[in-house]
Amino acid sequence: MPDLVRAGTWVELHRVVLPPGERAPQVPAETQRVPLELLARGWLDAPAALGDEATVTTAAGRHVHGTLVAVEPGYEHTFGPPVPALLAVGRELRALLEGAP
Repeated sequence: MPDLVRAGTWVELHRVVLPPGERAPQVPAETQRVPLELLARGWLDAPAALGDEATVTTAAGRHVHGTLVAVEPGYEHTFGPPVPALLAVGRELRALLEGAP
């Protein structure tokens, strides 16, 4: 029997909102061929195991249901590598402001 995740744990759910072919007609053809999917994070409302249907309460207070796919998910986004032209902007601006009358 899979381990149950305790209620109140920060988790991520997945749900297919619209399967392929049910997307809006104005959506491009390549988009029509894939499902519209939802990933939502929140606090688990009741104990559940990975792969189970579950409901979470989001930070905004919404109740969202879907398949439990991750427990205590981290953030994996990035803003990419630094832009050399922008690295000195903060120092240059500070120097300008400190030298302003």
